Amino acid sequence: MWTDACEREAQRVVHASLSEDLGERGDLTSALVMKCRGRDAGTMHAAVVSREAGVLAGARTGGLVASAVGATWEPVLEDGAALSIGSVVGRLHGPAAGVLAGERTLLNLLGVLCGTATVTRRFVESVAGTRACVCDTRKTLPGLRRLQKFAVACGGGTPHRMGLHDAVLVKDNHLAGLDPTEIAGLASRLAPDARAAGAAFIEFEVDGLDQFDALLALPAGTIDMVLLDNFDLPMLREAAQRRDARAPGLLLEASGGVKLETIAAIAATGVDRISVGALTHSVRSLDLGLDALA
Repeated sequence: MWTDACEREAQRVVHASLSEDLGERGDLTSALVMKCRGRDAGTMHAAVVSREAGVLAGARTGGLVASAVGATWEPVLEDGAALSIGSVVGRLHGPAAGVLAGERTLLNLLGVLCGTATVTRRFVESVAGTRACVCDTRKTLPGLRRLQKFAVACGGGTPHRMGLHDAVLVKDNHLAGLDPTEIAGLASRLAPDARAAGAAFIEFEVDGLDQFDALLALPAGTIDMVLLDNFDLPMLREAAQRRDARAPGLLLEASGGVKLETIAAIAATGVDRISVGALTHSVRSLDLGLDALA
């Protein structure tokens, strides 16, 4: 869902992008071309067009860019829509200088968000028919955390915690030097404080079945999830079977090097969630272009 926080983040990104693109002198090339062609006050109509198949995310950024450069944005498709080659995402209308000044900012931001949604959709389709949902991570591009997580949702993925501030995820570095019994003890002591702090969930990472068994022995509801880090397929299946028998309300999340080629097999083990850093940390922008209209 596009929230006020998404809007604020997008505005910040748009303004920063325009600032680094235009500098103190503005669009020198367009200014000179317009002057020589006698079109200083000319109006331009252009369409944002997809050059490849994908999923749309971030359509509202068109309005933000348009507003910043004195143009108007006419959306054509909604977030989550499937794109094919030639799909028109939206249209820009306004002073030619403004439209050209905002072109790259819009295509860069929209391309990253559409690319994020597109790769997410592929992962989600790969786990269809299983109980597993595809989750993002905090491995987002700097400054684009909220927008990329929005794009993940447009692709059908499930956003994980927004940051360090909204949920408790106890990882290996927090647990260094603790044996399985001590990890379970920490979980018991930590849980009441985490609930009181309003944490969205409590999750503990484990890297072996001995640690996992210790957490399974906790009273139901002490923690919400266990992150199974870099478990191979037999270990994931074993963990799911033990959970089903001893703590059926506990959610299991698989993580670590998940690829499009491997996620279906991971989902088939019975885990509930699969977190995929590749949704956001190495996303390829979707190929979009701005085509001038007659």
